[in-house]
Amino acid sequence: MKRAGNLFDSVLDMENLRLAFWKASRGKRAREDQREYAANLDVELARLRAGLADGTYPVGAYRRFTVYEPKERIVCAAAFRERVLHHAFMNVLEPWIEKWLVFDTYACRKGKGQLAAVDRALGFARKYRYFLKCDIRKFFDSVPHAGIEAMLRRKIKDESVIWWLMRIVGTHETEPGRGVPIGNLTSQHLANLYLDPLDRFRGGGYVRYMDDFVYWADDKELLCRVRDAVGGFLVRVLGLQLKESPYINRTAHGMDFLGFRVRPDGLRAAREGLKRYKRKMRMCGMLFREGMLSENAYQDRITALTAPLLAARTRGWRCAHFGDPARSVGCEPRETGRELEQRGGQLPAGVSQQQHADEPQQQQRLPRPLLRSVAI
Repeated sequence: MKRAGNLFDSVLDMENLRLAFWKASRGKRAREDQREYAANLDVELARLRAGLADGTYPVGAYRRFTVYEPKERIVCAAAFRERVLHHAFMNVLEPWIEKWLVFDTYACRKGKGQLAAVDRALGFARKYRYFLKCDIRKFFDSVPHAGIEAMLRRKIKDESVIWWLMRIVGTHETEPGRGVPIGNLTSQHLANLYLDPLDRFRGGGYVRYMDDFVYWADDKELLCRVRDAVGGFLVRVLGLQLKESPYINRTAHGMDFLGFRVRPDGLRAAREGLKRYKRKMRMCGMLFREGMLSENAYQDRITALTAPLLAARTRGWRCAHFGDPARSVGCEPRETGRELEQRGGQLPAGVSQQQHADEPQQQQRLPRPLLRSVAI
């Protein structure tokens, strides 16, 4: 495909920088650094534009912390000013990246995502007899900087864009010349694009979500050959290694993928996923009891945690976990509807307690959960 050029002027466009600020602000408006940036928006954007143009804008001011689920990783959270810079580049590059990627890669793409990848995997599980599941060993920590630069030069002609992207990548190393900062918007897209050559190995079926990828076929020997070819290609071309346990099995036996158990007869929640769910539920409950979460915030978190489970066969488990669904936390409507308004003064006893003729008729509304339970 033709290389992308003349991109840097689009990055420097003030409308693009304003859009980058708006995107970086989503979910961050309660933070002090966002409010300070917004209070001096024109000055900050002018400073960003000038710093991008002359190459002096600071990058690499990370707040590092460790997460332990689903596995231990060091996350590099960029300062708000740098987040705006990342969005400014990705606003321009993301449409090009979307053109370069194949259909069956699902991470960091609009209209794709985890549930779409699992649904695609379910379709292949129903079609083929065998699967080959692979994962890359310490993917984000192992990506070579030289490999990313070579990949960018194959895709992009604009030297200023390449220079800035490599400067961002170079702010983090797990070992000399390797590693991209987990948590950066640019890192997610560049790491995803770096594995694009891997997507050209196609058998029967194929799905990739970042560094987790699966092949399907009716021929077990074919998948053995694919496993050997992919392992050699990763080492020889991309400078990466497969984990020690890529395995081949029958689709009828099921496969853990992205928190689900994928079988031809449907999706189930993976055991480890349910354990993480219970831990997070207990944590939310503790924060709510200690007054660190409001009732609305608590319901929002519970709803967000529960939403992925709805794609799997978890109704029985959810009913057992929550009890009566009509009284479950997160299931009640926030406004149950207006009840019948009572007049300030009651009519004398023995007189019909009906509305006056000049008053509009009031109809009592039922709460939404009860409405759903009424048979029609």
